[in-house]
Amino acid sequence: QVQLAESGGGLVQAGGSLRLSCVASGRTFSTYAMGWFRQAPGKEREIVAAVSIRDGRLYHADSVKGRFTISRDAAKNTVYLQMNSLKPEDTAVYYCAASTQIGILPTTPSLYRSWGQGTQVTVSS
Repeated sequence: QVQLAESGGGLVQAGGSLRLSCVASGRTFSTYAMGWFRQAPGKEREIVAAVSIRDGRLYHADSVKGRFTISRDAAKNTVYLQMNSLKPEDTAVYYCAASTQIGILPTTPSLYRSWGQGTQVTVSS
């Protein structure tokens, strides 16, 4: 099992920036991909970005392309989500997740086995 701990959420004005961090511990050798998801009140959990731990492939949802960037630091077992030009519609609880799926870069929550506790991001207008 992989344990995930997110940090970096908070309150920011529209147009501002935040950087989320996710530190993985435990059986990290079984992880093939890491993802960031978000869930706003009354909405389903949705993919924001994902990165392949093995080959560095990246995925960013259309809604965040050009504004958010996922990156990884293998030596620190850490994945980051740099969020720029934040909008009120980015307000949500952001979750880090780890997947053991081989050969693909998963974008659906059901393909991720381990989840962090979530960190709140609130963007004021």
